[in-house]
Amino acid sequence: MIAVAALAAGCASGETEKKAVPPAPGQQAAAKAEKKAAAHTALVAASKRWGIAKPPLQAPEPPAKKPALTTRKGFEVDDQKNFPPVYTTVPTKDKVVFLTIDDGAAKDPRFIKMMSDLKIPYTAFLSDYVVNDDYAYFKKMQSHGVGLNNHTLNHRYLPGLSYEQQEREICGMQDIIEKQYGTRPTLFRPPFGNYNQDTLRAAKSCGIKSVPLWNAEAFDKRMDWREEDRDLHPGDIILTHFRGKDEWKGGMPSMIRNVLKTVTDKGYAIARLEDYV
Repeated sequence: MIAVAALAAGCASGETEKKAVPPAPGQQAAAKAEKKAAAHTALVAASKRWGIAKPPLQAPEPPAKKPALTTRKGFEVDDQKNFPPVYTTVPTKDKVVFLTIDDGAAKDPRFIKMMSDLKIPYTAFLSDYVVNDDYAYFKKMQSHGVGLNNHTLNHRYLPGLSYEQQEREICGMQDIIEKQYGTRPTLFRPPFGNYNQDTLRAAKSCGIKSVPLWNAEAFDKRMDWREEDRDLHPGDIILTHFRGKDEWKGGMPSMIRNVLKTVTDKGYAIARLEDYV
């Protein structure tokens, strides 16, 4: 017994002696710089492969504390303070914008690969009537860190529905996303950007915390703007859609090229919406 104990003690002692010594601060900085340079080299190479003229700018670290959200002036409903805020721009001084993609109609595997290669974050707002033929496509998207959020079951014009019908559209989609992807969204975008008090009341009852709309919309060859200055602003939300070659000649990659040219030329990076809201 004594010999065994001594052997065990010797092993413990040896393990202690072999414990790795942490690198010096200078070595840590050098390793970090090397890693950053390698990431940039990989990004440049990926940009060339995907036909991106300028590598996308990288977003800064997300804020330690998320900004307070308020409803945009003119977007209020009666008793707005009791409902989720509706906004088109996130309050931030960071020179970032947010890419959001609606519905889920087109399911191009190249798109997921492209966004992963380019390290571009985005947020999806899904409608069941167009995603239910291939839930797995969006599961793969989720595995790359993409947030999957609520865009109703059937993409109907909500203000034309009763409260009960709206609740079914919104809460029903909450249930499907939770069942298929294991998360219950806190973000909701009403179809066409149209809503009324019942919409926000129903959304709140289903666990929705905020309602991001958009300040710009991206297509494959143009951008549409909400503001008269036709420009980007810190925290702007960009809307686009899952579309295939039947509508956009180059499909989703063509739209992303257009978005990146616009955003990068204006000195902005694309950040992850869920990191700020």
